[in-house]
Amino acid sequence: MGATKVVIALGGNALQEAGTPPTAEAQLDVVRKTAAHLAEISCRGYEMAVVHGNGPQVGRIVLAQEIAAAANPQTPAMPFDVCGAMSQGYIGYHIQQALRDALRNRNRNVPVVTLVTQVVVDPNDPAFKNPTKPIGPFYSEAEAKRIAEEKGYVVKEDAGRGWRRVVASPEPKKITEISAVKRLWETTIVITAGGGGIPVIENMDGSLTGVAAVIDKDLAAEKLAEEIEADILLILTEVDKVCLDFKKPTQRVLSSMTVAEAISYMEEGHFAPGSMLPKVMAAIKFARTFPGRKAIITSLSKAVEALDGLEGTVVTMA
Repeated sequence: MGATKVVIALGGNALQEAGTPPTAEAQLDVVRKTAAHLAEISCRGYEMAVVHGNGPQVGRIVLAQEIAAAANPQTPAMPFDVCGAMSQGYIGYHIQQALRDALRNRNRNVPVVTLVTQVVVDPNDPAFKNPTKPIGPFYSEAEAKRIAEEKGYVVKEDAGRGWRRVVASPEPKKITEISAVKRLWETTIVITAGGGGIPVIENMDGSLTGVAAVIDKDLAAEKLAEEIEADILLILTEVDKVCLDFKKPTQRVLSSMTVAEAISYMEEGHFAPGSMLPKVMAAIKFARTFPGRKAIITSLSKAVEALDGLEGTVVTMA
């Protein structure tokens, strides 16, 4: 029996804290705290890969590109897929640097590497006709509608937190670099499919072309967990456990859900799109694919306890 294999999906709060400036320095400070939790998981003997989001970061990269291009035509804006690759690079760099230090401080010598990762999507995915994935900063309703009119963006209200630009969020079909992840798996912590992966379509001749979209990182983490046959899919977010009637007087906290229960709650509308819904969907898909294995949804601060069976919401087939 080998080590337990865990795929960890990091939520936005693992990279950026509310109320802190959206700078690289502030992000690195938060990532150092995140890395301490990840290092503890590694020290307990788990084999792991890390997937992270990039919604705010890729939004800011796109914004910076557009502002630079408007100010100086000699600095043309990079296309959206390239901005996604940029976000993978710098977020991955922060995580691998902080995690390497955290492991070194615990006398654990495990290499950490970031893999720029492409993920194949279907060009006919209905998501391209109905953009839902929030990216970039939050705006007031008036600001959002003005920006939408000026730039032709699609904007939507995001789970009661404000208005944001939304782009297509197609379903991940295949991780292009999965063979490299598998080769590195037993010796290295791999940060992969950052931001859900760079969305690409596979052409008739086998070549790949980037598209303007953001794949949900929880669904990409689930695809990775399937591909490497993980024992646990650990989805980290801002709450310790999944709740029904979230933030209502009737709120109920769940310690576990079967797939059937999770589907029922989902159909009743308990989980917000762009927030808890994709996490529950990813957990359902993983638990269905591997009966007997489990997905866990919890907070970063409770991650170790959740792996010990003391915290979080566990999703299983039965």
